[in-house]
Amino acid sequence: MGCCTSRSSDSPASRVTRWRSTGIVALRDARLKVVPNEVLQVGNSLRTLDLTNNKIVEIPQEIGKIVNMQRLVLAGNLIEIIPADIGYLRNLKILTLDRNRITILPEELGSLSNLQQLTISQNSLLCLPKSVGDLRNMLLLNVSDNKLNAFPESIGGCNSLEELQANASPRPTERLQGSSEHITARQSNLNGPVPANGWIRGI
Repeated sequence: MGCCTSRSSDSPASRVTRWRSTGIVALRDARLKVVPNEVLQVGNSLRTLDLTNNKIVEIPQEIGKIVNMQRLVLAGNLIEIIPADIGYLRNLKILTLDRNRITILPEELGSLSNLQQLTISQNSLLCLPKSVGDLRNMLLLNVSDNKLNAFPESIGGCNSLEELQANASPRPTERLQGSSEHITARQSNLNGPVPANGWIRGI
């Protein structure tokens, strides 16, 4: 009887119930290759989703239906593409995408009007979307260790930005200021135009 009770308490239905109660789904180091269906079943009760250090390749479009989510952590996976539906997560405050294989971010990223922290270090980003300038509540942007060689001019629209991290390891042909540069930008540095090479010099 105790054995049956144990199995029942760890059933998908019981996990969904527990996750709905806490608003937190933490599945770090779970050897996942896909986002479990029961995670999506938590629905609008979900506030924090942490899938760090798995082997997830694709984020389902249905992620955009979890509209009350405030913290999404997808670091340390094999993700190449972020779906456009992420733009529906208007309550998202923290988006962590470090250590994946992302080359481009969707323009819909700019719809995340409450986003405060965006970290996407150690990826293969070639550029940032122009819509990044619409993230007017963003305080921290970390794009370290990517393949960027410029920021879009629209980044000047990030009125609340306090810290911009861009430790770069550029190829010789790239015009980045230093082979390993930590950039910290305060608001006063963002009110004017972005320099011609697209980078804001550290202070």
